[in-house]
Parts: sequence; C-alpha cells; structure tokens
Amino acid sequence: MSKPVWAKMAAAAAVLSLGLTGCVQSERDPDGGAGDDTFVFAASSDPVMLDPAMASDGESFRIAHQVFEGLVGVEPGTLELTPRLATEWKASKDGKEFTFTLREGVKFHDGTDFNSDAVCANFERWANWKGLNQNENITYYYGKLFQGYKNPENGGKPGIYDSCDAASPTEVTIRLNKPFAGFVDAMVLPAFAMQSPAAMEEFNADDTQGTEDDPRFSEYATEHPTGTGPFKFNSWERGQQITLDRNEEYWGDKAKVSQAIIRVIEDPNARTQELQAGNIDGYDLVAPADVQPLKDEGMQVMERPPYTILYIAFNQKNKALQDERVRKALNHAIDKDAVISQSLPEGTEKATQFMPSSVDGYADDVEEYEYDPEKAKQLLKEAGQENLTLRFAYPTGVSRPYMPTPEDTYVAIKAQLEAVGITVEPVTAKWSPDYLDMAQGSDGVDKRDIHMLGWSGDYNDTDNFVGVFFGKKSNEWGFDNPELFKELAAAREIGTKEEQAEKYKEINRQIAEYAPGVPVAHPAASLAFAPGVEGFTPSPINDEVWNTISVSR
Repeated sequence: MSKPVWAKMAAAAAVLSLGLTGCVQSERDPDGGAGDDTFVFAASSDPVMLDPAMASDGESFRIAHQVFEGLVGVEPGTLELTPRLATEWKASKDGKEFTFTLREGVKFHDGTDFNSDAVCANFERWANWKGLNQNENITYYYGKLFQGYKNPENGGKPGIYDSCDAASPTEVTIRLNKPFAGFVDAMVLPAFAMQSPAAMEEFNADDTQGTEDDPRFSEYATEHPTGTGPFKFNSWERGQQITLDRNEEYWGDKAKVSQAIIRVIEDPNARTQELQAGNIDGYDLVAPADVQPLKDEGMQVMERPPYTILYIAFNQKNKALQDERVRKALNHAIDKDAVISQSLPEGTEKATQFMPSSVDGYADDVEEYEYDPEKAKQLLKEAGQENLTLRFAYPTGVSRPYMPTPEDTYVAIKAQLEAVGITVEPVTAKWSPDYLDMAQGSDGVDKRDIHMLGWSGDYNDTDNFVGVFFGKKSNEWGFDNPELFKELAAAREIGTKEEQAEKYKEINRQIAEYAPGVPVAHPAASLAFAPGVEGFTPSPINDEVWNTISVSR
C-alpha cells in the first residue's frame, strides 16, 4: 500500500530528473567531490513539496526531518518516544486531553518565537482547512488520523479535534472530542511538525490551486518552508537537488556539517556509481545484489530495523477467493523463507501478520500457515478449485523499502503457486500512477486477482497498519466485513494504549483466521555510505536527523 502521491506532478518530476540528474555540482571541489563540511545524499526522486502538513511521500519527509520538528520525537534507531519541542506531556485517563510543557527559548528560522500560541496556530490551521485542502490527496495524514475537519465539506463528518488552549507560553493543551490513545505517538510524524505561523501567513501556505489529481502548492510549500530544525532551507533546483544550510541558532546540538545537499538520482545503478566515484556520501534503498559488492569496496551498508510489511492481497471480487479454503490454500502454498532468501535483503523477518512484532498489539498466538504444498492442494480440491487461474499483479521499474526487487519476488512466489497446480498470469504496470491505480483504485478491480504491495509504518500504532488495510471496505481487498470494521473503529477509540493493545491482539487473531491475504515478510531496507561518514543511525520509521553526521574524505 502507498500513501497518496500526486501522479502528474511525480511523473513530471521523474522526467525532469532523468534529463538533469548528474548535471549538478554545488559546493564541489575541483575534482567533483564535496568538501568535508558538506554532506551529500542521493534521493530516488524529488520531494513533492516542502510543507510537511501536506506531504505524504518519503522524499518530502526526508527534507522535513531536517528543517522541522514536532512536539515529540523518537530515540535514534528506536520507536521510543523522546522530548523534542515539548519537554514533557501527560494524557487524561479518557484519552481526550493532552497537555504539553514546551521547550523555552526556541525560535523558528525566521526569528519568530516558538511557543504555545504557535502550537495552537498549527492545530487550528489543520482543523480549519477548506476546499481542496480537505481532499485526502492533499492532507492525507491529518484527515486520516483526526478523521475530518471542523467544517467538513462534501458530506464529511467533523473531525475529532476540539480545541487548543495556550495556558501560558510554555504550556498547551490539545482537546479532542473522541479518545485517541495513539495521539502522542502520532505527533512524531512530520505531518504534525511545528511551522512558523508568520511565514505561513506571509507566503500563503494554504493557497493550494489546481485539482486534487494535479495540485499546485503555495509559495510557502515550494520556496519558504520555515521550521525550528537543525537545518534551514536554502534552495530547490527541481529535478536536481535540495540545499539546506546549518541553523546556527539551533536550540539543540548544532549540525556538524555546514550544509546538506540532497541530489536527485532516479536510477539506482547511477546512485551506486556516484557513491563509488566519491560524488555522494550516501543513498537509500540499496539493491540486495549491491550490498556485498559495496561492502567489499569498503563502503558502509546499514540496515533499518524492519518496520515494513510486504504482502499478497486477495481480490475477493473473484468468487474463488471468497472461499476461505482457497485463501488458506494460498497461504500454505507460499514458502516465505524461500521468498526471503531469493529476493529480499539480509535482515528481513518472516511475517505472520500484517504488522511487525515491535508494534503494540502484535499477537504471538495468531494462526500461522506453515509452508505445506500438500495441504494447499487438499484445500483447493475441497473447494473445487484444482484448476484455478489467478492474475498476479506486480509493479515494474520501482524499488520500495518493503519491495526492493518486485520482479524477483514475483518469480519466486509464482513458482510456488504453480507447484500446487495454480495457473499464474502476470499483470504488470509502472508504479505511479498505473500500478497504484490497479492495486487500489476502482478501475483495477477487474484487472487482477492477487497483487503484491506493502507498507512502511509511520509510528508505533496498530491502527497505522491493520486499520489502514482493513478499517473499511476497499477496492484493494474487495470484501465487506462490517464486524471487523466496527471492531477496528472501536479499538481506535479506547482511551489507553495498554487496553488498546489487548483489543488489537484479538483483532489480529481474527484477521489471521479470515486470511484476506498473505503477510509475507518485513524487509529491512539498506542504506550505503562512504567510509568517511560517521554519526548516522538508521531509524525504523526513517526519522533520521542529520545534525549528528560528520564527513571526512
């Protein structure tokens, strides 16, 4: 599964990057390399834009982690909450009121004060979006987690945000009209980072034009992002690079490099070559086949702790897949260990449910479908589906954290399904928008029977996994289970994390028994760095702030 992207903008950016990648030399030594005071990282694409409240793509968030900060963060390399702009917090027993004590003396990059009024200005901005800004494609995370807006349009329901009370410059209380036990955990998302109210007003942050499929974002979102983070925005050369400068007035540990550059290099082979040539200092999503060769050359290869899920989804519009025996047969037919060894990176964990074991609500006692091809054949025979044909969809020309080499994974699973008598017909499409439309859109329902997709978790909350997948009827899965939908909605409104976790364990047992698909694996995404890079700690949720990084050449 994928967070919303803006297809036309992304496609245009990709074309631009293909034409311009490799042309940029900013802050370069005469030999083409960067100086020790600059950290150069290669991204696979441009960010969509630079206002984190309206972003949902990983490259926009990568920038946001450097420029912006939220009320809370996570300890490097973990999911453990830690103070950021708030030094402490407390929640009411009913999970509807959250009070934060704010850090003193913090300023936004434009010199204005960060305080409780700024916090309330941000929350009120999100809650009062209008028009195009209420569309899921524009403000996905706020709409999803707060379940709507104060004045909903197009028949929507009001969201759960009620009010913000700035009791003093350093104390602020957020009130909700429904419990949300995962509220504080959700605040680690860049979408809820604090932004300068003055800058947002000056540069018309909410002036989104165009359409939901082809939005045109504001001057603020493209030229003036203003936060409190360790780096300040300098410039954006579309399709080429983002340049960030050290924030000399940062309240915390100042960045060890004076400048960070994010270069756009779409081709994974080109990223590898640029690292080998010394023109970049690191990149993300290393292909499994490149890991050992890079290590042999003396490069550093680091793995993120797995916080992903790769799954095979069943489209129950296919009548055969409405039969639980068929769905369970497919689970028994897939040898997950073999799939991992053949197509997924080192450090990948086998999945038994649609969320990693580190998430609160993971159940240790769900029904597991051991690899058993004879059992699969038996179940297919019982269901009268000994000659079953399935259209199996997978994407081409893409590498995702949960799916680094989709074609290799498809080949491995296809062979296993054919071994139990299933005829497999491949269905392929380029990632965005074609494949995502096929897998999740209404037009794709009649084009595939099963498909490969995945998800990278955003924060430590079960709803961020199973709630996203199974919280309501969707085109992707094609089943209607009102009881499950009702239980997931009720679980989200439990007031405490402890009680909530027990309810989610029960729900995960139900999902495993129902077998809506196959949870295959939790792949570990890899990053590669030059030998002289120090101070980078991989995060399971990509919450990697670069102020700790130093470079020597």
